[in-house]
Amino acid sequence: MTMLANHVVLITGASSGIGEATALALATRGARLVLAARRTDRLKALEKRILDQGGQALSLPCDVTRLDQVEALFHQAMDTFGQLDVLINNAGIMPNAPMASCRVDDWDAMIDVNVKGLLYGIAQALPIMLKQKSGHIINVSSVAGRKVFPGGVVYCATKHAVHAITEGLRYELAEMGANDGNTIRVTTIAPGVVDTELPDSIKHDATREGFKGYVQSLRNPLTSEDIASSIVFAMEAPVHMGVNEILVRPQSQIR
Repeated sequence: MTMLANHVVLITGASSGIGEATALALATRGARLVLAARRTDRLKALEKRILDQGGQALSLPCDVTRLDQVEALFHQAMDTFGQLDVLINNAGIMPNAPMASCRVDDWDAMIDVNVKGLLYGIAQALPIMLKQKSGHIINVSSVAGRKVFPGGVVYCATKHAVHAITEGLRYELAEMGANDGNTIRVTTIAPGVVDTELPDSIKHDATREGFKGYVQSLRNPLTSEDIASSIVFAMEAPVHMGVNEILVRPQSQIR
């Protein structure tokens, strides 16, 4: 057993990529997992894999852009496990395109998933953790939250927002903890280029192919398991130690 044994961890965007890899890594450490995503078939397959290996997992379909679904997700998680130790806000999309293409629907979708979906999760997790006076909120951002690149302007804006929200929340909870003794930690995970399905959400053909070409040009891009190990590191740090941000790139990624 590990220090994460019996911790209840809720992961959004758990059906593939970083979310899936993190769920598998935490399952081996004895965490009790609540797996949320829109793709029910992938979610159920992950739940079965964890259960077959002797882990504990509950899969619940959820669209993070729907506040009612996020509320129901957290209610069911609490009804099942009675506590919430960690929220990993991982759900995200990246339908990049040049600004001049004016793909307003894609802009709306990125804001709804990457920003509002994250806020909806925080809004449900925070009252639980404040009552417990403990917990950990981990928001998956991106290097794009620090650097803007052509073709990804709105995506970068959403990830800049994730950084601002996470740092502001950390600041508030640290001040509050100095007075009431809560130990709620907040962490930003900011990956560079990771070889996942995320570029498949790019609908603009030239932008999608250009991004995939860039990934392929890198020597050893990061894997989902690399980011999962960063998340586990932040979770396993001593409770008095706030791992505020982990920025991790492939060694071959310059910008």
